[in-house]
Amino acid sequence: MLATGALALCGCDAPEQTASSGGTSEQPGNIAPSGLPTAPMTIGGEDFTIELAYEDESIIKGMGGRTSIDPRGGMLFIFPSPSYKQFVMRDCLTPIDIAFLDSRGVVLTTYTMGIEPPKRAEESDAMYESRLQKYPSRYRALFVLETAAGTWDALGVQEGDRIGFDVEALKKLAF
Repeated sequence: MLATGALALCGCDAPEQTASSGGTSEQPGNIAPSGLPTAPMTIGGEDFTIELAYEDESIIKGMGGRTSIDPRGGMLFIFPSPSYKQFVMRDCLTPIDIAFLDSRGVVLTTYTMGIEPPKRAEESDAMYESRLQKYPSRYRALFVLETAAGTWDALGVQEGDRIGFDVEALKKLAF
């Protein structure tokens, strides 16, 4: 599902418009087939079950290697503090919508990331990484949300919208 690993460039909140309903106080607890915990989320008024990536290994792997993303699934990357981030489509086999979120769950920047050609046998890791398109957060983000490509358009998600989830509970996972 997630084809982006964080190429974090460490480093604002955008104006807020509320287009999604509020979150839930439910704690993460269910486990996805990937082995990652999940949490409920509301995006554009629709319910999702999102995998949580907050440890280095799961952040770097992301949704790399997956051939599909559940239409009501995705992955939320949780970082210890807001910083400028940059994601790439590393080893991802399906297009992805990505949204960089602030510490309140407000959408700062969105992109649809296309599939990149796989690493070639003669390519070093550094060469492969350097040719991947970079998707920057533009603002300091605490969370990064990835879903199936087309989700943002289908649900009308825009910069300034609030994504509904238990922000405070999930912030604690990255510490």
